[in-house]
Formats: sequence, structure tokens, C-alpha cells
Amino acid sequence: MSVRVRFAPSPTGYLHVGGLRTALYNYLFARNKGGKMIIRIEDTDRTRFVENAQENLISALQWAGITFDEGPGFGGDYGPYIQSERFDLYSKYAQDLIESGSAYYAFDTAEEIEAMRERQKKAGIAPKYDRATMKNQFTLGEQETQRLIDEGIEKVVRLKVPFNEEIKFKDIIRGDVSVKTKDVDDQILLKSDGFPTYHLANVVDDHLMKISHVIRGEEWLPSTPKHVLLYKSFGWEMPEFAHLPLLLNNNKTKLSKRHGDVAVEDFRQKGYIKEAFVNFVSLLGWNPSGDNEIHSLDYLIEHFNLEKVNKGGAIFDRPKLLWMNSMYLRKQSSEEIYEMLIEDLKSAGIDKPKDYVLEVITLLKERINFANDLVEFADYMWGKPSSFDEKFKAKQWKEGTEELVRPAIELLKTADKWEVDTLHKLIEDYLNEKGVGFGKLMNPLRLMITGKSVGAGMFETMVILGREECLERFDEFFIKMENGEI
Repeated sequence: MSVRVRFAPSPTGYLHVGGLRTALYNYLFARNKGGKMIIRIEDTDRTRFVENAQENLISALQWAGITFDEGPGFGGDYGPYIQSERFDLYSKYAQDLIESGSAYYAFDTAEEIEAMRERQKKAGIAPKYDRATMKNQFTLGEQETQRLIDEGIEKVVRLKVPFNEEIKFKDIIRGDVSVKTKDVDDQILLKSDGFPTYHLANVVDDHLMKISHVIRGEEWLPSTPKHVLLYKSFGWEMPEFAHLPLLLNNNKTKLSKRHGDVAVEDFRQKGYIKEAFVNFVSLLGWNPSGDNEIHSLDYLIEHFNLEKVNKGGAIFDRPKLLWMNSMYLRKQSSEEIYEMLIEDLKSAGIDKPKDYVLEVITLLKERINFANDLVEFADYMWGKPSSFDEKFKAKQWKEGTEELVRPAIELLKTADKWEVDTLHKLIEDYLNEKGVGFGKLMNPLRLMITGKSVGAGMFETMVILGREECLERFDEFFIKMENGEI
């Protein structure tokens, strides 16, 4: 069987990370099987349509490295790939269902539907369309139904769910699923405005586009029995189904914007490396290897196994994502990080030679999570410190510190070469002579040069800053102390 899968987002806003995970798993499966990846835009719900959302969705997917074989802008033999451009198809197939007795017309108003639900609620019955009492072609009769149609009275087409049957299907991830028809609603298939609901359009399009596997989120699992009935009603072969686990916050609640960013674009703007982000998302419910979590896209494609996806919800562990991004950042060359950093440096008004910036990146890239962290984290590399860590100063600058520091600075001035080994040897000999540990001197020097308590090796930092800059900072620090500014 030729594998054909689709990602079918609605253009209702940003691409949720859950949507990216669904698209990614479809993509990994298709590429692993040598199949086709299709993108289809499901825009039949015009009330939720957002301008430019389609372009933004595709842009976010392409940023993540997901490519398509068919879809809007990609071509293909089964288009159009936008549902609003397939409008006439759905009415035809809805009519086929009515003629076969698998669907029916209903003429209930919104007020009548609400009254029905209130009655059911009071009776302790789960809300469900009551075919036996509401205004539809079964209760109205053939002549009255035709009269209402001829008069143009608003109507919908509903699925006729059989009584007292069992709907069975196999889910690749969840195994055998069985649902009693008494628990399935007579779903609206065609709305009063002529637009199809998700259920009809989804099944019709998947069939006509020869989709072999439907890989989607767990939230669509309750809808699948209705889709199974539709496939049977049409006499079509069903695709295989696989419903992916929910994405959860650390407290096991469903992932939502209330707990932080959930849009792919938000993570992209914050500076996450796409390979790190895709690697992280790929592991939300599946892992090709228990002892390693850093994987290339090619590795993920080669080892992807839909049957190994977990049933249980996957925790969206933000600290782990941050860690993974830092791991990927360390693997980037200084040149690659420089390219990520150019606009941030410009925005911060930092104008340093490229060679200098590259040295700073090489020095500090293992101490940051994002490339743009360097702007603030390494502020002392772009200019003299404007403030000094008071707690660090109180801890490191004690009685006798100045008497230890001043001779060391004078010694540094005598260095014939301003390089790490030379500076290290000078200070090492000096401290050995004094019988003092490195921390007693290096921490005060760090304070004077950077104003901070953390950073890279001090000798490496001093070499990049240069002799003249370091000596100026020592002098200015003492002047500020004498003036009571520190």
C-alpha cells in the first residue's frame, strides 16, 4: 500500500506546538515509509477564519524543516487542497448519504435545539440529538419535508446513527476500540449555510486524496466512530487511524497559553534553534532510544515507529527544552551563532568588530541557553561595567583584599605578552609566594573587570578585552571606590 498522510490545520491563528507535533509525526512516518506528505487547509468554519493564518502556518512548518509533496502552493493531483475551494463536493456527497438512508434533513431552530438540551439536562440525560421528537424528515413525513425544502426553510443534514449497534475500529497506538451507537450523536454533516462540518469534509477529502493513515491528536478520538460510520455508509475503505497523546503541563493539565508559550512562532522569536525545538517536540510521546535524547531529523526519520508512540499524555517540560537548546547551541560554530546574533547586536547598539564578537561567542557559548543571551550576559564584553554585584562585592572584597589586589595588578602590567599562559604564570607565582589560594585574588579581579559573580575563565576574558582595557577598568574601579560610588 502506498503511504499517504496529511496534516490538515484550520487557519484560525498560530500553529500550536501540538499541531507541530502532529505534523512532525505525519512527516516522520511518511518519510520513513517512502510515502507522501500532504498539507490540506480545512477552512470550512468561516467564523474562526483568521487572515494570513494559512501563510503563517506553512511558514512555521517550513521553519521546522517539514516539507510537503502536495498542498496549496506545492501542487499535486488531488487538489484543490483548500476545503472552501471544494465546496460543491460536500453537498453532492451529503445528498448521496440522504438517498442511501444514512443521513437525513433536520429543520430545528437554534432555540428548539437549546430547549431540547435543557429538557435532557433536567432529566439527567447526556445531550444528544433526539431524532424521535425533533423537527426532521422522520417526524415531519416526506410531504412536509419536501414543502419546507421547496420554501427554502433553513435545514441541516444529520448523520443517521443506527440503533443498538457497536462501532469497532483499530487504532495503531491504542489498539482495538469499541463504541456503542447509543453513545454517538446524530452529528450535523452539512450546516444550514451549505458548509460541511469537519466530519463530512474530513472523510470525503481523506477518501478522494487517497489518505492511507490518519494521524491526529487524541481530541479527535471521540469523533472517529462517526467517521467509521461515514466510511461504511459510502462503502469506502477506511484509512488506518492513530491518535496521538495529549500534550500536558507539568501539573498534568492540558497544555494551554495560561501556562506559557504554546505557539511555535513564540519559541521561534525567542531564539530557539529549530533543530533543538524539533528534536524536543519529536520526543513528546515517543523516543527512538532510551539512553540518548539528542537526535538529528534524519535519525528521527530512520527510526520512527508509530506503534511505539505512548498512549499516555506527554509532559511539555520547558526546563528540558531549555537544556536541549543549550546543548544544540554548544554544537553550533561561532560563525553560525554570530549570524543568529547580528540583529540583536544592532538593536542593542553594539558595534564591535566581527573577529572580536566571534572571540566572545567562543568564550561564552557554553554558558548560555540562547544566542541572544550574549547581549545581556556578556554586557561587560561590549563596554565597561555600569554596575557591580553588591552581594558578590560584600563577600569577596574584605579587609586586606585591596592590599592583595594592587601588587597583583602592578605585576600584570609587567607582562611581556598579554596571553593566558603568561598571565596565569605571573599570578600563580605571586599567589604561591603569598601562600594564598586563587579564589582570594581572582574573584576580586572578576568583580573589577566584569561587575559580575559569574562568567568564563578570567585570564581568557582579560586576553579578549586586551591589556589597555583591563588596566583602565582596574583604575576606574579604585577611583569609584574612593568616591563612594561602589
